[in-house]
Amino acid sequence: MTALKPWQGVVVAIPTPFREDLSIDFDRLQEHVRWLADEGCHGVTPCGSLGEYQNLSDDERADVVRATVEAAPAGFAVVPGVGGYGSRQSRRWAEHAARVGAQAVLALPPNTYAARDSEVVAHFREVASAGLPVVAYNNPFDTKVDLTPELLATIAETDGVVAVKEFSGDVRRLHRILDLSPHLDVLAGADDVLLELVVCGAKGWIAGFPNALPRLSVQLYELARAQDLAAALPLYAALHPIFGWDSRPVFVQAIKLGMELAGRYGGPCRPPRGPLAPETEAQVRKDMARALAAVVVAGGPDA
Repeated sequence: MTALKPWQGVVVAIPTPFREDLSIDFDRLQEHVRWLADEGCHGVTPCGSLGEYQNLSDDERADVVRATVEAAPAGFAVVPGVGGYGSRQSRRWAEHAARVGAQAVLALPPNTYAARDSEVVAHFREVASAGLPVVAYNNPFDTKVDLTPELLATIAETDGVVAVKEFSGDVRRLHRILDLSPHLDVLAGADDVLLELVVCGAKGWIAGFPNALPRLSVQLYELARAQDLAAALPLYAALHPIFGWDSRPVFVQAIKLGMELAGRYGGPCRPPRGPLAPETEAQVRKDMARALAAVVVAGGPDA
């Protein structure tokens, strides 16, 4: 099998574990990184949206990335999020990632206003100038910029831009992206379109719920990559309800609750994210119970 590039395979966007006083628990962070590696995942993304990077101080954010790299075993990729309010901030976070030993970075477009295409392209050039491979992150719901296939084709002309985390939910985009930019790796950016995108050629999955169900998620990814739909479809159907929470505004709280239900530590979120509403929590619990039942059927616990 050809060796994976750092952004390929199952790369888990990890949450930041907060104690009850909302300080960062670095011991739990590093244990979680090692556990995901042991469970068969291929890498992690600290300081992405799931990591609540907006609610970390600069020192905390730097320390999270450094601690993640320190905990990652050999061959296990670290692809930090470098989102920032401006291109200079994103470039500095990419430079920091390079200094501490990360292998690539995940970069949002400018997200403080509806930037023009030329400004978006210039932004990714700035990030790529740090020297690490850049995975562009298309999340038109949380940013004011949509990285359309046509815009991505221009961005992908920049040396160092190697892939896109596609979170639009429109699986048709994969075909257009590959048509316009065949050298660009498309990565499943939302858990609930994983099967559709991987079967059609996505090279990886920057994932949320594998934080709770890593081994089963890797199994599903490999079945999809092998185009074994007879085995993949029933497993995907069982996991799809819980995967759907990855695409909702409460995804951080839902994934942390899912981790708790799987026997892992999720912990609280920092404000303004608060606890789930009772009816929402009840539905997450129901969906997670269905997913955990799939773990049993597949032959053993994940946690």
